Amino acid sequence: MHYALRIPASLLLLAVATTLAAAAPQDSATKNLKGAIKIDGSSTVYPITEAVAEEFRKTAPRVRPTVGISGTGGGFKRFQAGEIDISDASRPIKKSEADACAKLGIDFLELPIAFDGLSIVVHPKNSFANQLTVENLKTIFSATTAAKTWKEVNSEWPATPIKVYMPGTDSGTFDYFKEVVLGKDGKARSDASVSEDDNALVRGVAGDEGAIGFFGCAYYFENKDVVRCVPIVSPKGDAVSPTKETIETGTYAPFSRPLFIYVSLKSVSKPEIVAFVDYYIENAGKYAEEVGFVKLPDSMYALVKANWIARKTGSQFFDAEGKSLTGALETVYK
Repeated sequence: MHYALRIPASLLLLAVATTLAAAAPQDSATKNLKGAIKIDGSSTVYPITEAVAEEFRKTAPRVRPTVGISGTGGGFKRFQAGEIDISDASRPIKKSEADACAKLGIDFLELPIAFDGLSIVVHPKNSFANQLTVENLKTIFSATTAAKTWKEVNSEWPATPIKVYMPGTDSGTFDYFKEVVLGKDGKARSDASVSEDDNALVRGVAGDEGAIGFFGCAYYFENKDVVRCVPIVSPKGDAVSPTKETIETGTYAPFSRPLFIYVSLKSVSKPEIVAFVDYYIENAGKYAEEVGFVKLPDSMYALVKANWIARKTGSQFFDAEGKSLTGALETVYK
């Protein structure tokens, strides 16, 4: 049994030729860079950023990137206070968070880096929940209904007690799930076991036959032997499981989502930050796939790179009134 999502050995032992090829255009410059890069935020995005940081250290050994996992909301709190250079996020920044940044003089660049499929999981011995609707999930997770047994979710299922495991409220994964399942003003049940550490959620579900929980697809792919993913009935009526194909095409709806890094414009004055973000964008797809996520289309990475080079600031995921803009990434992010 294993729970921790670890950076694969293949990442840490990449062929020298591959490393040099990726770093060659800036190799002599990056070797002489020095300084610290402070990164915090989403535990979902953490494996990608940590993989990038691990490899970047090889091309810039005097630069010290550190990556925290205080959750998307927690990361944005530190970001708007000017405490970190980059904020990992498993959802777009909220209007209120962007306003807080503006109030404190923090301009930022919004850079999508991969796709995720938020995965709903149960204990492997749960053989009856062969699919779930969004309404089923609401029955389980809403404070209003807060189903105590599986029979309350579906009368044909046994009266097995339900134990809920979910991310904390600082988590972007929680925010995304809440908006999709409970609605903007909905409240989650208060008796759930919560953690910002996705590995703790895996352990919880794996240890309780009546459990249900959710987290990013990489943690599910890494732990298929100890948890079972439940197919979700999409808006089209099909029960769909998260796979690379269903996440990339958006057929795993409504739980396919982009992942982001947000870069402080003030930090872009530091050459080590510029070199790190350059390296991140060039290699995001490779490392995302290495740790179990889904890379963006090449055309999207080209757009992300163009926006980075142009230093395009602000968010494209809410309008002037602060209303969230939803839809396929290519229709929102320009």
